[in-house]
Amino acid sequence: MHPAGGVRRVARLGDGSTSGLRRTRCARSLSRLALAVALLVGGHAAAQRRQDSDRYDATFRKYSKRFFGPAFDWQYFKAQGEAESGLDPRARSRVGARGVMQLMPGTYAVIKAARHERMGAIEDPEWNIAAAILHDRDLWLGLSDHPEDAERMRFMFGSYNAGEGPIMRAKSIARASQLDATRWRSIERVAPQVQRWRYTETLPYVQKIESNYEQLRAQPTRQNAPRRGSSERPERRARG
Repeated sequence: MHPAGGVRRVARLGDGSTSGLRRTRCARSLSRLALAVALLVGGHAAAQRRQDSDRYDATFRKYSKRFFGPAFDWQYFKAQGEAESGLDPRARSRVGARGVMQLMPGTYAVIKAARHERMGAIEDPEWNIAAAILHDRDLWLGLSDHPEDAERMRFMFGSYNAGEGPIMRAKSIARASQLDATRWRSIERVAPQVQRWRYTETLPYVQKIESNYEQLRAQPTRQNAPRRGSSERPERRARG
């Protein structure tokens, strides 16, 4: 037996165990550091996304108030913008719709000519949003036979997406089917019967806006949110 050698072996084993412990502690420290960095970067990215999402809020508030009145919740139009383009001013659809609210150039030109005011390019977020909300207001006023605002809102957004023609044809079919043509649920039922309508695009579009709106409503109270119990309607605020 070689006691001295045995001692050396034990010493070497002890050195290895200590070194392994150090490596484990170092790995844990690095892991905690990486987690902290990830949380920091993730928090910054989330804050940036919130900032990007909110960058047009003042514009939505401004033109919602101008065309629909101060009691109307401007977040409906932001929810629409999210559904249209994800609030991307550079967005362009395969059929040529442009900007945050995906307006067709022809529609924008008509609105611009009718307003008799200086409006910039269709891609300009402010004018794109302003024209879209004005277009929404015109659609809203054309739906005066709808007594419930929530239903009227669905028809307004549906008309924005599909055009007034398909929605009017759908209402006619709903009435012929002895359904309540002022309820969007009836339109969903008869949609497959409506000719020249891409209803598989319009129906999810309206649902997406409602989903976006509910998510916005769940966020902390925003400036210029509608007052509870207010009953002012866009008709009372209509402007030329």
